[in-house]
Amino acid sequence: MFKRKLKALNFCDWDKVDGNDKQHIKKLVLWLENQKIRQYKLDDRKDLNNIASADWQLYFEKYLKDVGCPEFETQLSKIEWLIGLAVKLEFEDNHEKYKSVESSRTKVKNIIDSIVSTTNPLDNLDFQSNDFKDGINTLAKLLSIPQHPNHLITLEACSQFICKRLNHAAVQNPNSVIVKGIPYPIMETSVGFNMVDPVLNNAAKILSILYIQDLRDLQTKINEAIVNVQNITANPKTNTKLGKVGIGKNLNYK
Repeated sequence: MFKRKLKALNFCDWDKVDGNDKQHIKKLVLWLENQKIRQYKLDDRKDLNNIASADWQLYFEKYLKDVGCPEFETQLSKIEWLIGLAVKLEFEDNHEKYKSVESSRTKVKNIIDSIVSTTNPLDNLDFQSNDFKDGINTLAKLLSIPQHPNHLITLEACSQFICKRLNHAAVQNPNSVIVKGIPYPIMETSVGFNMVDPVLNNAAKILSILYIQDLRDLQTKINEAIVNVQNITANPKTNTKLGKVGIGKNLNYK
């Protein structure tokens, strides 16, 4: 998920980084510190540079605290944050290069700010403040939702969970949303083709399941629309004076 950022940072092996390989992660951290972040002086990087040390993870955790990294549950989230910090510092070091891009974004922001409602409290929230981020992380932990390095994506996941599992109907009838039965073996299914790379194959399986879920939701909505139309058309008004159902000409019967 961070390869495009590494490409933007001109990391030579940006397309070969394996987030699950400890050696890859260690080398990446060293490159970020030596080339982009530069939190420590050269002499103070010796512990971090010793990737063969059994205590390297301890030095890494200290390094994260020194650069101000928030607490994350997974190693990949920490690496994602470090890469984001490197991108931020790279932008600051080359501000003039991106000045024209920033100028256009500023114009768009000014337009958006000019139409923000003063009566809607949501428009006055600072979505980048530490209090807002802490609130999202607390909510995610309460709902047992994994935290994404981007707090807004975590918020979106919380929103989807609440809308589907904690809506009024679900609260009134919890059994309707409780998953029952044996978990579906997603990783054992076949998508009908082989992409050679196991990671890509697993991603394809997940995307195919999500696509099927979207189709099911669409079919459910179609069925609901059909039922609503049938309720209207199957209950026509009756004119008792004509002695028949519906609207039509009054026929004379002998």
